[in-house]
Amino acid sequence: MSQGQVWVLLRGLGRDARHWGDFPQRLASATGSRVHCLDLPGNGARHLQASLPTVEAMADWCHAELARLDLDRPVAVCALSLGAMVAVAWASRHPGDLARAVLVNTSLRPFHPPHWRMRPASFLGLLRHALQPGGGDRLEAEILRLTSRRCGASAEVLADWCRWRREQPAMLRNVLVQLRAAARYRAPAVAPTRRILLLSGGGDALVDPRCSQTLAQHWQLPLAVQREAGHDLPLDDPDWVLARIAEWERGGAVSPAPTPAAIP
Repeated sequence: MSQGQVWVLLRGLGRDARHWGDFPQRLASATGSRVHCLDLPGNGARHLQASLPTVEAMADWCHAELARLDLDRPVAVCALSLGAMVAVAWASRHPGDLARAVLVNTSLRPFHPPHWRMRPASFLGLLRHALQPGGGDRLEAEILRLTSRRCGASAEVLADWCRWRREQPAMLRNVLVQLRAAARYRAPAVAPTRRILLLSGGGDALVDPRCSQTLAQHWQLPLAVQREAGHDLPLDDPDWVLARIAEWERGGAVSPAPTPAAIP
């Protein structure tokens, strides 16, 4: 991997830097790079701020945040779900900011129908838990079950997620603003840069894996699929993610590569 490249990590809807787990440390070790995790307004350390109303505004915020942090540009970005939508808008609006981008389990208008972008049954289940008074722990359990194939029943991961929610809760109104922004964002017809790698979990229960497949076809981009992983691919198989990034940066063929026969 490129030595010295600054990496910026962006999570998805209502999630924050803590939900990367030890992936930032793994990425820093593998690349010899500085790694910065950005919490979008409304999430994590910025949970008391109002979420921005559009993906474009989130991208402009990231651009300004690079300047505030005095990070050398261009940076590399690894982004998941909504974070990947922000990365696309960021590369479109501020092309000098991004050297490369790894987009994990994302979906974009106009390429994907709404029922692919968030599976209706999963959305309704999450909404039911979110609207129950005092149901924060149950909501986190449902999010974990839907987003992870490997850790979906992990008491340790769930305990961390529940504690983080109590410490810095993403407020429902902010999550709804983010959801609306994601639903309304319309991606460009062509990829904003050719230096994009798509990664997908074939067992994603939240976003249909066909979203990554069709985006790869439309934009003619490399795609690697971990067939047994879920939506939170860096949680389910961080080593696989790092291996695919290294393979891509070396200019080699990106492929699903060896994966476990099954993820418990």
